[in-house]
Order: sequence, then C-alpha cells, then structure tokens
Amino acid sequence: MTGLGDEPFVAAVKPLVDAMGGEMLPPDQAGPDDVVLAWEGTDVVAVRLPQLADSLDHILAAMERRCGKPLAGLDRKAKQEVVRILEARGAFSVRHGVETVAGALGVSRFTVYNYLNREKGA
Repeated sequence: MTGLGDEPFVAAVKPLVDAMGGEMLPPDQAGPDDVVLAWEGTDVVAVRLPQLADSLDHILAAMERRCGKPLAGLDRKAKQEVVRILEARGAFSVRHGVETVAGALGVSRFTVYNYLNREKGA
C-alpha cells in the first residue's frame, strides 16, 4: 500500500480488496476503469479490480485455503458444493470458467456440467 499511509479506512477495506484480487493505489494514480473510494468527502484510495478470469483463479485459491487442501483432493459431495458456490458467484459466466473449475477440481468438464445440472434439477 505504498503511498496510502496508514488510513484506518484503507486498512478496513484492504481484506475485501485482497479477497477480490484487486490492487490498491493512491487516488491520483487511478485510471479510468479504477474505483476511487472516498471517506468523508475526501478521495482516500483507488481500487484496480482484476480481470474476471483472474478473479476466478483468486476465488479458487481462496476456496482451497478454506478447505485446507487442494480442491482436487475433495470428495464428490464436497466438489459438488464447490460447484454450487462457484455458480452462485458467477464463475461459469467467465470464458473458460467450466474448464478452469474442472482443472482445479481434477474432474472433466462433463462432470462439472453434471454437477451444475444436478443443482438445477434439485
């Protein structure tokens, strides 16, 4: 957070920005696609959001950390739950989302589609 000081607001939003895979920068370095956050009328920090595909990788890594092991090592029921969570978060609207998730889970695309269809049929 170079150049951002130790603003309490910056410290408060940092975990959220990190979870999204974003980058924090001084407001005067914000580009047209960055989001500038203000506090009490003053621009405090700019947030550069990741590309959607990078966000999916970040979400998968966070899920692995939460599970405490690689997603490919989960049992079938746990993998189905991961697919359900990812669908709710929009992971399959990202180009190659199914392929990316299948690779992380150590299953085929066909299996991911089966998990998705199972959810819709439930």
